[in-house]
Amino acid sequence: MIRVNRGAGATITGMNRGHQLLLLLLLAAPLAQAGEPVASVRVGFDRDGITDTRLHGTADKATGRRVTAGDPVRIASISKLVTAIGVMRLVEAGKLDLDADAGDALGFPLRNPAFPDTPITLRMLLSHRSSLTDGAGYWQTPLSGELRGLLDDPRAWDSTHPPGTYFRYTNLNFPLVAQAMERATGERFDRLMDRLVLQPLGIEGCFNWAGCNDAAIARAVVIYDGDGTPAKDDLHGVRPACPVIEAEDGSCNLARWRAGSNGALFSPQGGLRISANGLARIGRMLLNGGTLDGVRVLAPGSVKALATPLWQYAPGDGLTFEEDTGDPGTGFFCRYGMAMQTLATPVDGCRDDPFGDGIARVGHSGSAYGLQSGLWLDLAGGRGVAWFATGMPGERAGGRSAFSAVEESLASP
Repeated sequence: MIRVNRGAGATITGMNRGHQLLLLLLLAAPLAQAGEPVASVRVGFDRDGITDTRLHGTADKATGRRVTAGDPVRIASISKLVTAIGVMRLVEAGKLDLDADAGDALGFPLRNPAFPDTPITLRMLLSHRSSLTDGAGYWQTPLSGELRGLLDDPRAWDSTHPPGTYFRYTNLNFPLVAQAMERATGERFDRLMDRLVLQPLGIEGCFNWAGCNDAAIARAVVIYDGDGTPAKDDLHGVRPACPVIEAEDGSCNLARWRAGSNGALFSPQGGLRISANGLARIGRMLLNGGTLDGVRVLAPGSVKALATPLWQYAPGDGLTFEEDTGDPGTGFFCRYGMAMQTLATPVDGCRDDPFGDGIARVGHSGSAYGLQSGLWLDLAGGRGVAWFATGMPGERAGGRSAFSAVEESLASP
């Protein structure tokens, strides 16, 4: 006879001691694993401040350090939204034009070889309608290289759809955007983003660790893959020897940086290190029409421009998944503005509502190296949520929507 009580512990009768221990281990294993992330953080907020915080797991398994809402993590593609906020600040200052030929801002022609007479604009780059693809890569350009060389590879281009007519989620768009930002200001992208966005919002963060202080390095969240193996930022409190892709000769002298030559260097598409509390500050600024704690970062019209969809899925006009991740879950992207996704699209084939309530929240998701993340805002209701989870599989699995079951649980209040 076997009697098991999973509340206060397990009691087993009718078996020898060795079999009892083995059965207890088997019974406990699903409870301990159960597909749970290594760490997860959820921060709810409204226009006035943080309303609730949920924490689970460890930031660093090697030390047993518990995760907190103030720990910086590589937040993946939410970086694109933060980059776009920096772009809009430069647009407001008259240094960039969303609808001019982006080649003018880059200093070289940016044209799809199959459609040489069609200009590509910053607005198209920010909304993934540029006709670029990730087929030739987007982050591998070393410190000594120039991003422009990727554009000579035919795989970098969609030869079927003209610019402005088709949505394809493409990371390469954002290194080109960052490159235009650098050339417009003469400033290194990570430092420019600190000046334009992070400092005004009182956020301790950085792109690719170069600008973060030692205290932030010590609190870094290790990103584990779906097998629980460290995949990124296993720093042990030590600053990375090189925060960017080394030069071809193996050196890492950031003095070699040149404005407007390699916008991929500081990973504008996914390399922002920021805490969930920091994301909440960005969300609150957007909920408040561009202002936080008396500091205006964006004009209300700029917030509206970011959030307004420039593309909505209809058969034949775009892809509803990201090709680069290898996760072919369709129906994930169905409405997209300038680095802002809109959820809960009421169109057949769209599965973009992890909240399950039909509210058209705006924001951005992230997925890389075993991390899944989200920053989502109900602009009308004045509430938002930021989350991340580490130790996740490559595919967003288990949910009723195109998001993962873990993300759906984090979406729940």
